[in-house]
Amino acid sequence: MTLLFLIKKYSGSQLNVDTYKADGLLDKIRIQRHYTYEDEVVCTKEALPEYEKTMQKFFTEHLHPDEEIRFILDGSGYFDVRDKNDEWIRIEATTGDMLVIPRGIYHRFTLDMKDFIKAKRLFSGDTPVWTAFFRPADDMQCRKDYLERMKAGFTAPLIK
Repeated sequence: MTLLFLIKKYSGSQLNVDTYKADGLLDKIRIQRHYTYEDEVVCTKEALPEYEKTMQKFFTEHLHPDEEIRFILDGSGYFDVRDKNDEWIRIEATTGDMLVIPRGIYHRFTLDMKDFIKAKRLFSGDTPVWTAFFRPADDMQCRKDYLERMKAGFTAPLIK
């Protein structure tokens, strides 16, 4: 399935929003993937400053030089990612899902009709860096690396 090459989605059956603090699975994932910082974001009109502007930014096609990691604690939304033919694939993200979107892949995010999501965001490094580079950003090294991995059938090692 193409989707498995584009993102890693840990299902709710593996990572449980009610027990993740006690069972250690999230900590294990953090160590394995070198995530050193986390915070939480709530996307609602009431909780998110400049809601309309921020949601428009999330929905504008972009990429990041680092992985984008989201553990959905409550609510739901959609991540759209580009496949090898530059077509959109829509990924529903619901409570209990953890998505790891690779560095260099074009993507976007939107809420569903419930207009609510609460997510834990994980980052590498000492401070969180969430910088979106809007399309076109094909000259960025992370994009070139991603395209090389795609060309190799995603068998090439991840480049950090």
